[in-house]
Amino acid sequence: MNYFIGVDVGTTSTKAVLYDEHARVLDHFSEGYSLYRDASGMAEQDPEAMLNAVEKVIHDAGAKIDFSNEKLLAVSFSSANQSVIMLDHHFHPLSRIVTWADTRARAVADQLKRSPEGQQLYTKTGTPIHPMSPLTKIMWLNQAQPETVAKTAYFGDIKSYLFYKFFGSFKVDISIASCTGMMNINTGNWDSQALALAKVKASQLPTIVNGTSQAVGLTDEAQAKLGIPSDTPFVYGAFDGALSNLGVGAIKQNTVAITIGTSAGVRVVTDHPVIDPQQRLFCYAVDNGLWVVGGPLNNGGDVYQWAVEHLVDASAVKNEQVDPYTLANHVIEGVPAGAHGLIFHPFLGGERAPLWDANARGSFFGLSQLHTRADMLRSVMEGICMNIATVFQAVRDLIGEPTSVTATGGFARAEVWRQMLADVLNCPVNIPNSFESGCLGAVTMAMKSLGIVDSLDVVQDFIGDISSYQPRTSAVHVYQQYLPLFQQVEGLLTPAYSTIAMLQQQSSHKEV
Repeated sequence: MNYFIGVDVGTTSTKAVLYDEHARVLDHFSEGYSLYRDASGMAEQDPEAMLNAVEKVIHDAGAKIDFSNEKLLAVSFSSANQSVIMLDHHFHPLSRIVTWADTRARAVADQLKRSPEGQQLYTKTGTPIHPMSPLTKIMWLNQAQPETVAKTAYFGDIKSYLFYKFFGSFKVDISIASCTGMMNINTGNWDSQALALAKVKASQLPTIVNGTSQAVGLTDEAQAKLGIPSDTPFVYGAFDGALSNLGVGAIKQNTVAITIGTSAGVRVVTDHPVIDPQQRLFCYAVDNGLWVVGGPLNNGGDVYQWAVEHLVDASAVKNEQVDPYTLANHVIEGVPAGAHGLIFHPFLGGERAPLWDANARGSFFGLSQLHTRADMLRSVMEGICMNIATVFQAVRDLIGEPTSVTATGGFARAEVWRQMLADVLNCPVNIPNSFESGCLGAVTMAMKSLGIVDSLDVVQDFIGDISSYQPRTSAVHVYQQYLPLFQQVEGLLTPAYSTIAMLQQQSSHKEV
């Protein structure tokens, strides 16, 4: 038998899926690590912990293969995008990995966004001006950590760092590169204007390669830790959002993919770059000839987790002898659409699309003495869905009306959330029964890289069973009244976000 390993390097864990040569799932592996945060907006990872996690899941997956008479055809990668790591001349880390979730560059981003250069860069790179982008991160690092920057020979991301550790070559796929805010999406090269702002030379950045490009020839140290043949091809793949689209078969302009994990995303694939005149959406490369247009949202399942932790009665969990999420979902099912006139804005971690405001904060609107914790729980879930609907509307405005929506992520395990999303979007929602879409997308790119398939469209044959949810007329009617109000209140609160964020930061400093 022949095998593939799909690897998804995420924010708090790395997953690997072992597939056979027909992309059938054989086994799953996962290894977690810490995300270091503080009140300043820091969100960093330990590069060695991530390297160890990636090595372990590949090793564990490879241990299932009998290499004496079976073959590992390829290992292919999905990873979170928009990370930055500073490296010395020997490619040793000078810093932890600054992740997409880090917001310390917000002042730099705000200033750049208001400048004529900001508009020019967005048009050329497809990357919204926001503290998540490596461009603004490096601009901020120049100001905040000049001594470390002075020692920095190279700026990488988690994937280019991993591939260097495995193969001794410093390269990155075009998909990750296009998310940096420093790659021109029309030329596929590093953009001189962006490099000048970051005070970085192109030689300090990884060489850009296609997503289907391969690295072969593991170093002796990497081969020993991974436990797989040294000549196994490693395929660069793409960033996780693009591969999630691919992994659910959403690779045509009429199919929108929505993921709700810790964060969330709304994306559609096109055969040409599409730039939003209102700068609400990104436009990143998937690979040569394919682009993904959409919006990432900071606030997804992590907000629901916060709500469950603080609003679910611990004694009820004990009495019912169920986990708190099962109980919360059951409670929410008993509350009508609209949560008795309560609206929640889920901006607990700032927000990317559609606001692109790291200072955004969460709020309940309409709260009265009649509301219960059950109402609040439902309004939190509805608020997450309404925020997604706002980005979905922007995608429809730019790309056109979709014929279908495919949704994945941890939320998809909850029946009440599946139906709510269909109702809020007023669109049928399809849920693939296989959840690891990023790994499947990566493996499909590996198949194309090896010449096993001619087109990425073949992923449709691998997806398996799908559950479909139709919008309910009564709930749709309710949400069509509440969604405009959600957006109106969002607009009214936006000017106050920077002030409350400043006051919160001052308060946290006083407590320290």
